[in-house]
Amino acid sequence: MRGIRAKGKKIVLTGDFFCIYQKKAVNLQANLKVMAEHEAIKLFEENKMRVFFDDVQEKWYICINDVIQVLTDSKDPADYFKKMRRRDPELDNFVRGTNCPPHQFSSTDGKKHAVNCASLQDIFRIIQSIPSKKAEPFKQWLAQVGAERISQMRDPERDIEQAIRDYRRLGYSENWINQRIKTIEIRKGLTDEWKRSGVENESDYARLTDLMSKIWSGMTTREYKEHKGLTDQNLRDNMTNMELLLNALAEQTATDLSKERNPEGLIETAHVAKDGAEVARNARADIEHRLGHSVISDKKAIDYIKPKDELPFEEKK
Repeated sequence: MRGIRAKGKKIVLTGDFFCIYQKKAVNLQANLKVMAEHEAIKLFEENKMRVFFDDVQEKWYICINDVIQVLTDSKDPADYFKKMRRRDPELDNFVRGTNCPPHQFSSTDGKKHAVNCASLQDIFRIIQSIPSKKAEPFKQWLAQVGAERISQMRDPERDIEQAIRDYRRLGYSENWINQRIKTIEIRKGLTDEWKRSGVENESDYARLTDLMSKIWSGMTTREYKEHKGLTDQNLRDNMTNMELLLNALAEQTATDLSKERNPEGLIETAHVAKDGAEVARNARADIEHRLGHSVISDKKAIDYIKPKDELPFEEKK
């Protein structure tokens, strides 16, 4: 176990979690993924394909069952895939690894259902085991899907404009949208700074994010989501204006401190992240003292966004 002391406190890094030791250990579980997942429906020859984009890994993931449905016209793609895996041991081993993670998509019954997904690259491997006349045009379609995201990454303004349209369509207020877009920019600046400091592993991003969240809000990301009654929804999309501001204060402060101190590696970066989060924690304590109540809300977006018929703007079609 490696550690580093500072002013009577110790940040300890293990393979699974960070702990800040003061009078007692505060467990900061980091088995969460730090990712903003953008779900969407893509069309291939009028067939709906469920996809989501993982911002951390910068990859599109596609529902495997939807791919099989398109290429085989099978009425039971899940069963078809099981038979494929029995016939092809190499494919089965490939799927059993980390190549095809489950993702929960919303269904027509309003519930979330976990289905196996694969990145564009890994989908090509699966297609190799499917004899189909549609395989070649489908490969071209996959390339187009990947190109769409690359275009947005090269033109961030386009991506931001899309996010604004999405938030408006969902009924968020203009003030909230402005703050949310700013927090996205701040988060990007922080992760860029972490990369500059030599922190690039997504699990380390998760640990640092949980560390900061625990300090300023008193909860890890998972605990915060449980507090709001969320499952796989994006936590920040369900924060109030005040929660967004405090989280942004922690991240912007950590970014500025990192630029001043130039930490190297995960341990030094964790100290900077801790100091940034403490600024937000102190600000929160002062605000709550003056207000007389907690600013950490158990409300989620659906509790306070306006219905469509109350939106103060015309929705763009």
